[in-house]
Amino acid sequence: MIVPFVLYEILFRYVPIFGWVMAFKDYQPFKGIIASDWVGLNNFKMLFQDSEFWYALRNTIGISFLKLITTFLAAIIFALMLNEVKNMLFKRTIQTVSYLPHFVSWVVAASIVMTVLSPESGILNQVLFKLHIIKEPIVWMGETKYFWWILALSQVWKETGWNAIVYLAAMTSIDPELYDAASVDGASRLQKIRHITLPSIAPTISMLLILNVGWLLNAGFEQVLLLRNSMVEDVAQILDTYVLDYGISMYRYSYATAAGIFKSVISVILVLAANKIAQKLNASTVV
Repeated sequence: MIVPFVLYEILFRYVPIFGWVMAFKDYQPFKGIIASDWVGLNNFKMLFQDSEFWYALRNTIGISFLKLITTFLAAIIFALMLNEVKNMLFKRTIQTVSYLPHFVSWVVAASIVMTVLSPESGILNQVLFKLHIIKEPIVWMGETKYFWWILALSQVWKETGWNAIVYLAAMTSIDPELYDAASVDGASRLQKIRHITLPSIAPTISMLLILNVGWLLNAGFEQVLLLRNSMVEDVAQILDTYVLDYGISMYRYSYATAAGIFKSVISVILVLAANKIAQKLNASTVV
């Protein structure tokens, strides 16, 4: 029964890796991959000599790291808070509502974000006006210092409910007698969370952190592509948009492939490094 899945993985996951050969060739579509001329590591040399590539790498790491921290912490805190809700109807309602943004495409989500942050009619500026925090509207989408935070917080809004599912599932496996014993000893809710809930879900947190570290060079192509504009271009260019702008859009397929290989290799190294650190800390590993 496992054969179809193995064939699927080989066909759609491993066979396309053959395309990496393009990174070492001057790929010409009319010649094909095999007949195109070999150029060795020239594409990688050009990549590392391009200052725009290093800006894109800096932005990718910065945005991904900020999104990783905010999204990761938000999901854990949300799951802990939801786990403390005793009214099951209210708990399920909150869970359902929190999942919904995950199923909204980034095309729609980006429109919502831009509407909320609009300087003319955005609800955020209006609220800040009412509270007398600002005297004139802020162009949130036009200032570079806000852009990374807009990406991170919109990701939190969209994915927190969905990401919390795993932690809530892990919490259901905790023995209720531990909480009863803690109550008998006079432990407060916060003490139960600190000494029972968090240690019990620590292996899950560790495993998900390792998996997320592997995506550190994926800053969210769709989200950035839809929310960026010319005013924030300096902080909005990430590796994926760099490949699109300086590779595929310019028909430099070999150059784009070299950038893709660099991204994949670094992602594997990050996963192995995170896994090694987890081993040192005696936490769960995935490799």
